[in-house]
Amino acid sequence: MGFVFSKSMNENMKNQQEFMLMNSRLQLERQLMLQNEMRERQMAMQIAWSREFLKYYGTFFGLTTISLTAGAIKRKKPALLVPIVPLSFIFAYQCDLGYGTLLQRMKGEAEDILETDKSKLQLPGGMITFESLEKARKEQSQFFIDK
Repeated sequence: MGFVFSKSMNENMKNQQEFMLMNSRLQLERQLMLQNEMRERQMAMQIAWSREFLKYYGTFFGLTTISLTAGAIKRKKPALLVPIVPLSFIFAYQCDLGYGTLLQRMKGEAEDILETDKSKLQLPGGMITFESLEKARKEQSQFFIDK
């Protein structure tokens, strides 16, 4: 009789473990999906910000270029055209970020760094561990009583 009861308990425990494993896997998948969704939304906001900034900066750049060109022609001073050069670099960067391939190139460079320059990604002091977090928490906590 005890053997049947023990076998049933073992089977229930095994089923419980499988359920817990499946549940934790589902929870992890959901967390990963949520993190990816948040990352995508943040990237979309970055691109949208760049495109919006480009509208204002493009207007500024266009008006400045026309004004400096007109001033250079009118006063016969080509030196007035010099500020157009750095302004055009900023304009080109914003165009590339908002509508070009800058993000794809950055992604490719990041993947290259992950593959070839792993040492540059090391955290100072090494990887954070549970023990180091607990130690810091205990040092900062006013409510923790160590027995």
